[in-house]
Amino acid sequence: MTPRFTSNRRLYPAALLLAATGLSAPLAAESAPLAVPASSSSIQNQSPNSVGSMPAAFAQFAPAAERREHRIDYQHWDEALGWFVVPMGPSIRQGAPRVDPLTGTRRIFGHESRYRLEGNRVAFSFLTPQIRQSITEYRADLERIGSDLDLSAIPRNEQLAFWINLHNVAMIEALAAEYPLSEIGEDGVSLDDTKLVNVGGVALSPRDIREGIVYANWRDPKVMYGFWRGAIGGPSIQRLAYTGGNVDALLALSAEEFVSSLRGIERWGGALRVSPIYDEAARFYFSDTDVLRAHLTQYARDDVRELISETPEVAYKRLENDLADLARGESQMLLVPLTSIECGGSCSASTGLSDAMPVRNRPNLAIQRLMQERAEKLRRARSRGIRSGMVIYGDGDYSQDEAPPEVE
Repeated sequence: MTPRFTSNRRLYPAALLLAATGLSAPLAAESAPLAVPASSSSIQNQSPNSVGSMPAAFAQFAPAAERREHRIDYQHWDEALGWFVVPMGPSIRQGAPRVDPLTGTRRIFGHESRYRLEGNRVAFSFLTPQIRQSITEYRADLERIGSDLDLSAIPRNEQLAFWINLHNVAMIEALAAEYPLSEIGEDGVSLDDTKLVNVGGVALSPRDIREGIVYANWRDPKVMYGFWRGAIGGPSIQRLAYTGGNVDALLALSAEEFVSSLRGIERWGGALRVSPIYDEAARFYFSDTDVLRAHLTQYARDDVRELISETPEVAYKRLENDLADLARGESQMLLVPLTSIECGGSCSASTGLSDAMPVRNRPNLAIQRLMQERAEKLRRARSRGIRSGMVIYGDGDYSQDEAPPEVE
């Protein structure tokens, strides 16, 4: 029997998540099938990354030649992601509309970024102390598994799924602890180089996991798209945990979504402006712009492929660092003109209601607006024939003879 390493606790019972998030199953299920891309192989003629370039402390994590058929079960994280990650659908390559202030105030609540309708969102504002503690306990479970198990000897896909999940769990835990905040890096909160986890006695930051372990040992650049950075401008958080069975296909889908989005590629000033995540990974995967362009072309939708082929100059743009949440850190208790909510602007002095007072027990206006914009965006995507969902084939219960493609 294949050993299964799993958490000893259930993270987020469904009833707790429903109560905490207010999100219903129909939202979670809202999508049309999306076929797995036909080709998810790495760029040909890409030379392997050199383990010799790894810091000595990380050498123990380099994949070994000998394999043991161990697997790690992420069922509880899978369930959690399905409830507190809100799907925003594919990019329609159209910037989100301008946000106007509420009547009677100059303040704009919630997200204003033109990328705000791209990439999935984490419902941080609904994570109670109990849920945050569960995330902390789950992160500790992953650290324990990574320390007790010889990671280097398990199948490469299992190793890769472990590092992606640990990275993303730690990012969500750290940001939830600092919430509410509106931007990554706000008030000195910069997590890339903060030692958030410890595996096998080695303290690791998110950058250590990405560059020191994964980029240094995997040749396929699509591994970049598994790592969630907490910012709107980065790759999307998926609503499925990565597993040894789905990591190849899920990374390919993540790559397709990001490359085809405005976050990934835009054209302005006569140049193809690409995300700075490609600059970060260039020394591992992109020896020159031709290699980068080949990678982008591999995963781009037809309209974006045309954009890439027609624009010879490539330049890096700034990362949009607004937090990828629902409300941009806005509290449930908002000070807004009451007349614009209760009375449609027609309140009189006789009502005895102040023009500005705390809003209690009402929907968060920032989230409400974002979800209305999301609904309109999805309608436009459907009208344009843009696929808005995904189907991952295989549940990870495979035999050695039926193993899924291995990410190199």
